Amino acid sequence: MSAPTFGMTFTRPEDEPVPVLGADFSKALLIETSPDASAEAYPIGVPVRISTSDPDAVEALGTGYLADAVRGINSQIAGLNAGADVVILRVAEDDDEDPAAALANTSAAIVEALQGVGSIPSIANMTPRLIFAGRTAWRPDEETANPVVAALPAACERLLAIAPIDVDDSSSALAIDARETMNSQRLMPIGVAARVFEGAEVVTRPMAPRVVGLFMRVDAMHGGRPFNPIANRPIQGLAGLSRPIPFSLLDGSTEGQQMLEAEVSIVARGETGVDGAVGDGGFVFIGTDNTETGELWKQIHQVRGADYLTVALMQITREFLGRRITADIVEAWLNSIRFMLRDRKAADDILGYDVQFRADRNSPEQIRLGHLTVNLGIEPAPAFKRADHEIRRYRPAVEGLVSEIVARLGGI
Repeated sequence: MSAPTFGMTFTRPEDEPVPVLGADFSKALLIETSPDASAEAYPIGVPVRISTSDPDAVEALGTGYLADAVRGINSQIAGLNAGADVVILRVAEDDDEDPAAALANTSAAIVEALQGVGSIPSIANMTPRLIFAGRTAWRPDEETANPVVAALPAACERLLAIAPIDVDDSSSALAIDARETMNSQRLMPIGVAARVFEGAEVVTRPMAPRVVGLFMRVDAMHGGRPFNPIANRPIQGLAGLSRPIPFSLLDGSTEGQQMLEAEVSIVARGETGVDGAVGDGGFVFIGTDNTETGELWKQIHQVRGADYLTVALMQITREFLGRRITADIVEAWLNSIRFMLRDRKAADDILGYDVQFRADRNSPEQIRLGHLTVNLGIEPAPAFKRADHEIRRYRPAVEGLVSEIVARLGGI
């Protein structure tokens, strides 16, 4: 387009820092069976995005595990958030007469679905960051990992998601043994199942979708940002637990504390008037950790927060890719990153940050190739896990008492 000889032109320079909206991490993917679900509404193997506040969509799920997962999520939604944004991926329930074979075949169908999760964002026009995949509490034998658990880390990495997972709820020893088959910062094992009402009947159902709903509730309280832990918050909608787990905030030898030490999350019942109880009543979720070996990224909310920042960095950087490398463009890119991290620090999502463009990481040869390297330091906020109190005698109080007595006697 030629500039006019007599007139005016308008341009929009592209060397300014760009704003970034981040991403809503309170969206979920649910993979399970529901034999009596509507085949038209939920075809086998086809991702379907719904709002859990849509009564028609929920009714079409029937009465299977998917319907229970949606009910469990909805029980956790607080305030004006009437529903959750989820993708339903229904798989076929195997009807083999041998229960073990049926479980193995159904688990294989869930594994197959997990292997294709990379296509879900394009199909559903959203990226789920929380995954509930069923049948994780079953294991073929004591020496073998659950196949769904084995497939989940790779699926979570594709979506930058995490997965609360059910493990054996019959004993702490079996729950811990199942946890020992895992090593991923994206898995959060839960060692107790939920007892819930279905009509007038009380049945045992997975706890994991209820923990997914708890993540959603806490995320929604902070604009969809996933920087906050979910520990010490109530799980709603429970009639009871699959078994009572002895727990005390004061006694590290209790069964619940042993499970937490092994990175198996629990739900404990409150007790009125009991020192060390997690609450006066209700059912409280306790858990902060994933199953990764090492402490650097052990707390799962820190992993989710880092994922959020990764997505924000993607959104910023794609605005600059393809442009000529100039000092103005590089400065705008780095300032965009700094401003995004500044906002996260101001919101207390992170403790601090550092952004550096180092000469030793950006040689002329690399820049000639169009490669730029930025060095980022980001410190996520940890969860408050233990309070250590040191209680001493306070001598100044006695000295104050003596002074008060002397002052009063002086007036007699």
